[in-house]
Amino acid sequence: MPTAPHPQNTDELYQALQENDRRPYGRTRTVTAEELVDTADQFAEPRPLAHALLALQKAYNYGSEPRKSPVVFARLLTLFDEQPDVFDERLRHTLFWRFKWVAHALVALPEIPLASLRQWLTEMRDRYEKAALGLQPYYGQAYQLADHVGEDTDLAYELWAGRPRTQLSDCEACEICGRALHHLTAGDDERALRTWEPVLAGKESCQEEPARSVSYALLPLLRTGGADRARELHLTGYRACRRNPSMSGEVGRHLEFCALTGNEARGLELLAENRNLFDDVESPLDQLGFLTGVEVLLQRTEALGHGGLPAAGYPGRTWTVAGLRAEVRGRADDLAARFDARNGTTAHTDRRRARLDRAPLLDALELTLRSRGLDDVTPAAATAPIPAPAAVPESLPELITRARELEEQAHPDATACWAQLRTLVAAADYAHPDDPAVGPPARLRADLLDDEASRAGHKDEFAASAALYEEAASRYDEAGAPGHAALARAGALLATAQAAPQDAERADGADGAEAKAATLTAAHAALVRLHEETSGLAPFQEARLLRLRTSALGLRLEATRSEEDFAPVFAEADLLLAFATRHDIAGQVSTAHLLRASSYALVGDLPAAVTETDALLDRLKAHGPAWHLPRTLGLRARIRLGLKDAQAAHADLAEAVRLAAEWPADTVDTAGLHGDLARACMHLGRPEEALRHLTRSAELELRHGTRFDAFCTYSNAAQLSLDLGRIEDCIALLDSLLAEPDVAAGELDDRLVAQLRLARARALHAGEDLKAATAEYAALAAESAGWDDDPGSHAMIAAETAVLLAESGEFGRAREAADQALAAHAREPRYEQLSSCLRELARLQAQQQGAEGLADALALLADAGRIADEARTAGYEARGRDLDSALAYEHGRVNAYASEYETALTALDKALTLLGEPEPESHDRDQVGEWAECVRLAAVVEGLYLERPAPALTRLDGAVSRLGVLGHAEEAEPLVSLAASLRDEE
Repeated sequence: MPTAPHPQNTDELYQALQENDRRPYGRTRTVTAEELVDTADQFAEPRPLAHALLALQKAYNYGSEPRKSPVVFARLLTLFDEQPDVFDERLRHTLFWRFKWVAHALVALPEIPLASLRQWLTEMRDRYEKAALGLQPYYGQAYQLADHVGEDTDLAYELWAGRPRTQLSDCEACEICGRALHHLTAGDDERALRTWEPVLAGKESCQEEPARSVSYALLPLLRTGGADRARELHLTGYRACRRNPSMSGEVGRHLEFCALTGNEARGLELLAENRNLFDDVESPLDQLGFLTGVEVLLQRTEALGHGGLPAAGYPGRTWTVAGLRAEVRGRADDLAARFDARNGTTAHTDRRRARLDRAPLLDALELTLRSRGLDDVTPAAATAPIPAPAAVPESLPELITRARELEEQAHPDATACWAQLRTLVAAADYAHPDDPAVGPPARLRADLLDDEASRAGHKDEFAASAALYEEAASRYDEAGAPGHAALARAGALLATAQAAPQDAERADGADGAEAKAATLTAAHAALVRLHEETSGLAPFQEARLLRLRTSALGLRLEATRSEEDFAPVFAEADLLLAFATRHDIAGQVSTAHLLRASSYALVGDLPAAVTETDALLDRLKAHGPAWHLPRTLGLRARIRLGLKDAQAAHADLAEAVRLAAEWPADTVDTAGLHGDLARACMHLGRPEEALRHLTRSAELELRHGTRFDAFCTYSNAAQLSLDLGRIEDCIALLDSLLAEPDVAAGELDDRLVAQLRLARARALHAGEDLKAATAEYAALAAESAGWDDDPGSHAMIAAETAVLLAESGEFGRAREAADQALAAHAREPRYEQLSSCLRELARLQAQQQGAEGLADALALLADAGRIADEARTAGYEARGRDLDSALAYEHGRVNAYASEYETALTALDKALTLLGEPEPESHDRDQVGEWAECVRLAAVVEGLYLERPAPALTRLDGAVSRLGVLGHAEEAEPLVSLAASLRDEE
């Protein structure tokens, strides 16, 4: 492991210790601490050595290495005995505090005899008495040992809990947890929860709390009807302990909670995220707690019939649920037996058995926005199996015949038949039926390729779809099926045309649309030629060719939205409609009406589009096909959304989802229906319902194999949950997505992954986890610096990173990030984001540093001024606050923080001039609020700091009067309150 240069003197040693203290606990921090002890030994100065030894013991303690902690403490104790003057009051306090750490470390090692544990507690008591220290901490350790052994706990508890706390007592949060666990062991859930309340509510905390208490409180909460709070605490508590070796027991209890609430799939996901704990936890006691929680999860999963699922376990091999459970059970049983043998009781075996015998407390508790069952747990590359139709023929000839009949009708059940046939044909012992009605093997293989091509097209994988269609056409030729070969070639033509615009769409504006239109025009001409040159087509084949011709023109209309492209679509749709009606091909009659309705919508004639869908729905209800109803209702709903009738759209979509449940989800686009329902809900002001539909849509897309679309939808769901203030839900959702195997392996689009990580960083920021948010932002800023094709995104990320660094007081690094943002902005302007960032940086620096930070704050505002000038020159209109007035306001605020009150007042007056007084037609409450806030701050500066209350009151009274006339009483309230305060001081 690489190490930093060794300190050359004690000053450098202390600096290195401080730097190492900022590192997360783990091998890097521990190895560095060991090296610093070696370095301190060379200086022959006892005090730096004492500091280095204390730092090393801390690394061992929180790095879950209990065997090494007592050895280090023995050196410290020897140093204290030999040179007590080295230990000032602070070091002495730390030394006596660490007696408890050693007691805890020794308890965690089953090879340490029970007599040695008691001997250590006697040593602790003697030392405390000699130093005239209160004994409550000693009795606390005595109780913990009694609880560990499982004997005389009530007496030990009373001897500890009945004594007053001392300066060396465990922190209040830890002692609360100890008392609550005693009540929990006694079977009193409610008393335990009452005791825990200050910790669970966040009023008491420490390094390990509230994460430790939360993990224990989850099941009592469920047993006492607090499922909602248990869910909330699971999300926050798990995030605080995940992947942390010193909190592996807590992770195990979260896994157990998942297993007992119907969330086995989430439990397996969290197990994978914590795979490092199988290798990193060196404390046998922590291992026992973790492994027992793992076994509860695996046992429950296997009992539900999923023992063959993959599971993350010990490194070096792959595991199934059943295989890992057997391994974990053997290791955990051995650990429990070793502790019981040492202690002379059966406490650990009994406790472990009680956890394993516990029945599920709830059948299903929705823990996250991404609720999945064990049936959804498959490798990333696999998709969920397609449900079989109601009756699948048992014989192979009948299955092939049935699949082809359903395919002719475009019936949704054909998909499952083809899936079953694909499995049979892939088998090593497959034998093709010798049946003239079935045809040769080449015909069946062509059918399967055709189906695969169609599915690829539905996932927008057009290049792959075109290649598969071409291969299918060759097989059809080989099998003597020219009509099918023509249809496959037609599919390849359209798929190729759709693949080309994916490149054209990257071109700018009209050029991209024109290129796409030209490609589709050529494809339509080729389809017409193919149709004219192919004879002997069956009616269903000819109808499909007409449908493909219409689709090509419909896609062109979608690209251009041009009136001149409207008539050709209708002409082709009418040809299809007439032909399908004549030959009674119900599915293509419906398709023709759908294409007509879509064309009306594309050119903006929404009433005509509704009329068309109304007529089609009447026809479908009378004549079918029934599987077209969900799609038609979905189209009418989208049109009604365009007509701003969200209520009617919602009703259509709800009915569409209900009907879609009768068919395989991917064949009727149930995912799309849920996505549209989310939009309708947002229009109706029902965001919580919208969030449910978004997550449902995303999960269906994931099952269907359209992973890119699924992750985009999940990204929208994460943003909505953040907007709703459901921060932990947002973080848990994003953590789940980012833990997906293909994401971890770098197989998903890197920009989409970056978008998910950015959303997570914003959620961490909103949740006030500045350390984690800053780390994520900094990593994203470093990665996005290499996005030469997208400097604007880098500018945005670097700007947000700068603000977060400034909030943490790291103004030097914040300035560096801001400079990166400015450099990227020069290549692709982001006027509002950069102006907002620079203004916020200036505010934070002036607020935290006052006059000392004024020069740097003003330099930041100067940069913001240049951006405002650039935006004005470019004719850019801000979507939010006006850049010039916002800048003037910030000049006022920054100067006020630095006690430059006259300058501040001048700037605020300028801001008010730029904003202008609200007018009767001012309906923008944000703008009115901005003006009122500017008035308020100007009055504060003028009346309080410059001690000129009269003009300040005149200013306030005028603003209050104006706001009152305009009906903005809420905005006037702070001004009324300030005016009253100023009058009281006169």
